[in-house]
Formats: sequence, structure tokens, C-alpha cells
Amino acid sequence: MNNFVTDAINLKAYNLSESDKIIVMYSREKGLIRGVAKGVKKPKSKLGARMDLLVANKLMLYKGKNLDTICQAEALNTFHKIRQNMDKIFYSLYISEVVANFGVEDDPCSAEVFDLLYKALDAISAAENKVDILISVLKFQLKMMLLSGFGIELNTCLKCGCELNNDNMYFSSSLGGVVCKECNQSYGIPVIMHYKLRDFLKALEQNDFSQKTDFELKATEKICNVCFELLKGYINLHSPKKMNSTSILQEIS
Repeated sequence: MNNFVTDAINLKAYNLSESDKIIVMYSREKGLIRGVAKGVKKPKSKLGARMDLLVANKLMLYKGKNLDTICQAEALNTFHKIRQNMDKIFYSLYISEVVANFGVEDDPCSAEVFDLLYKALDAISAAENKVDILISVLKFQLKMMLLSGFGIELNTCLKCGCELNNDNMYFSSSLGGVVCKECNQSYGIPVIMHYKLRDFLKALEQNDFSQKTDFELKATEKICNVCFELLKGYINLHSPKKMNSTSILQEIS
């Protein structure tokens, strides 16, 4: 049998011909996959809007040598409220690009990554304000890096191993976490991280999208933007491909 069924979220699309497109998707069972959506650009296409970006579908595909062919698609979630707000659109495209860059075919963590992206898009879609959007994105950033093997050390100094409690510390993207004041005398890291900001990030990393801690309830847009830029820089540094969406986000942040 050359047909297979999987749940997948549309990440990118490329024109293949006058009527066909190649859709790059992240699937729950097989990680990153690419499929040809034949005739999708025609007005009466059976696939139609289900091949739009940021749509989750249950798909039936025909396995090909180089590219699979999308035979059927049933929408699971269109995350329709994302399309009603420019901030939601841009941040959703950003997290989908992170998945496209870090995702691989036959990813052993495919179910976890798929569920993470799905929950993040659902949370962004339902967000009532900019802070809610950013908190959803921050949770995604932290959890995605953990799944990708680039988890950020926020508890202990990366050099001496001492626990960092109610002391300010220094954050290094290249080292992958925090360094205490004493050890930073030899590193000279310029980015200071207040311990309350660190506690905020730890809470976001540990809690699901449906959970709201006191940190989240007290969070301001300014604090969330600072954290987003910090994590965005970390992700950019470790991304195997150049992040194209970050320049747009720079303009709207």
C-alpha cells in the first residue's frame, strides 16, 4: 500500500505549475513532509482552502519517490481567528518557520512537536490581546528548543554549577543559558537577566498553554517583548537555516 494517513499542519507553500502547489507540512506521525496539491489553484479544487498556511488537516497521501501526492484533506482546525489580527498572523508564521527549520523527516519527536505547534496556534488564535499572544509564543519557543535538544539552562551557572536563586545573572545565547556574576568576570557577557525574569521563563517552560501562573497574570507587553527578543536571538543562533520572518517581527514588535 502506497497510501498513508496522517495529521499535518501546513507550514509553507510553493508554486509547482499553473494549477499545482508543493505544500510543506509538519505531520504527527512522520515529522516534516512535502506533498503535491494537484489542481489546488483551480476554483473548483477539492483541496481548496484546506491547503492554506496554518491549517491543520487529516490527510491521505500517495507515497511517491521524491514527493508525496495529497489525495484527500479534512480540516481539523483552521485557527480562523489568527487571520483576523496581523500580530497573530506574523507570530504564527514565525513559530511555523521555527518548526520548518528545526523539523526533520521521520522525526522521533514528531508527535510532541506536532502537538506543541497545534496547541501554540490554537492559543494564539484564542488570544484576547498582545500579551496573551506573546506568552503563547514564549511557551512555544522554550518548549520547542527543549524538544530540539537546545534546552536553555536557567537554574545553575553553566561554568561553576552553582544554583542561581535570587541573584541577577547573565544570559549567553552561545553558551545556552545563564552564568553567575563571579564567573562572568571571565566571560564578559553583556546581557543581564534579572532573577524574576528567569523565574518567569521557567514558569512558562514548565506550564501548558491552558495553564496560567501568577507570572503570566502580572506580565506586561514590555516584559514579554524583552523575553521574546532574547529567545528569538537564541533560536536564530542555533537554527540550521536562516530565519526569514524575524525581520518582519522586528518591525511590528
